[in-house]
Amino acid sequence: MLADTFSLQRFSTNGISVRAAVEGTGPLVIMVHGWPELWYSWRHQIHPIAKAGFRVVAPDVRGYGGSDKPHPIEAYDMIELTADVVGLIDALGEEKAILVGHDWGAPICWNTAVLHPEQISAVVGLSVPYFQRGQVSPIELFKQLYEGKFFYQLYFQEEEVAEAELEADVRTTLRKIYYILSGDSSAEDIQAKLIKGPEDKFLDGVPNPDPFPAWLTDEDLGYFVEAFTQSGFRGSLNRYRAQQRDWELLPQLSELSVDQPSYFIAGALDVVRAFIPGIDLFENPGVNCTDFRGATIIDGEGHWIQQEAPKIVNHALLDFLADMS
Repeated sequence: MLADTFSLQRFSTNGISVRAAVEGTGPLVIMVHGWPELWYSWRHQIHPIAKAGFRVVAPDVRGYGGSDKPHPIEAYDMIELTADVVGLIDALGEEKAILVGHDWGAPICWNTAVLHPEQISAVVGLSVPYFQRGQVSPIELFKQLYEGKFFYQLYFQEEEVAEAELEADVRTTLRKIYYILSGDSSAEDIQAKLIKGPEDKFLDGVPNPDPFPAWLTDEDLGYFVEAFTQSGFRGSLNRYRAQQRDWELLPQLSELSVDQPSYFIAGALDVVRAFIPGIDLFENPGVNCTDFRGATIIDGEGHWIQQEAPKIVNHALLDFLADMS
């Protein structure tokens, strides 16, 4: 299996144990995955970046895979998740790291850079730009924007509801999620996922393609399915439930900017781009970054960008990293 070509190690950080893929020597690059993913989401990036002269560490975020999975919602707030990253840098015996994050991993990396600037030398976000804290919490904003409609982050708020749906058939769940947010799904497919009635469930109306697009093999899917079958989804869903807590505990994020060298990569068809109706969130992804080095927006690709378009993503990452080393 492809997963067997990576070295997995355990580290103690911020009071928990995390599992991480570790490759190479040189300046430290930590790659942080999103939902619902694993370290394995970086399988196309780890070896090439290590060969370019970097020490690459790709952890399972707390709540996922081989890392610890605390039960309380508050264990997944941004203070804890950023502390996990800083603790990992310390556990690796390093003083600083370059961070690369995708999906929820992007806000984790952006916020680690602004909350712990002395330990982060550069940051790259995939799919989610750096957003400062708004006048209301994201959850309150989504309640306003999607009143009378289905929106998945609001559906995720009640404990055990989404868990029951997603865990009933993990393989089908992941096939549907990975497909609907990829560049292979049609606009009509995406509408079926995002624009539904308030009583609908997350997977209602979402197609289950056969065959699956080539960017995710049966072996790849199997690795994710095995992990989520063992772990369940509670830990990963708690990240969504902690957003109100983040807003209350971190008012300083209303003003802090990312001052390290930074970069942004995303698929042109990523649904994150249209989370706020009528606004293109990818139009100016460096607006809150003072040393923004540019963006790569990849035509025809969707949310799982480092898996869907690994060659283009690797080229952009290596170009950025070359300027940091």
